[in-house]
Amino acid sequence: MLEKLGQMQMVDVHVPTNDGRELVMSRYTEPSAEQRLLMDRLRLVLPEQPRPRITTQQVDQSPDPM
Repeated sequence: MLEKLGQMQMVDVHVPTNDGRELVMSRYTEPSAEQRLLMDRLRLVLPEQPRPRITTQQVDQSPDPM
């Protein structure tokens, strides 16, 4: 059970804006059918998706050197 539920993740989606800021959206991955079944049986509910936030610092738009 813990292994299955532990596969769910929270990811940060970073979207640069035209004015050099960055929109950051933290999102939970969608539970699979098996995970949803476990959650339903355990009466677990995922929290609401967090609100998007905008960073005010400049985003480095140069390519990442390797």
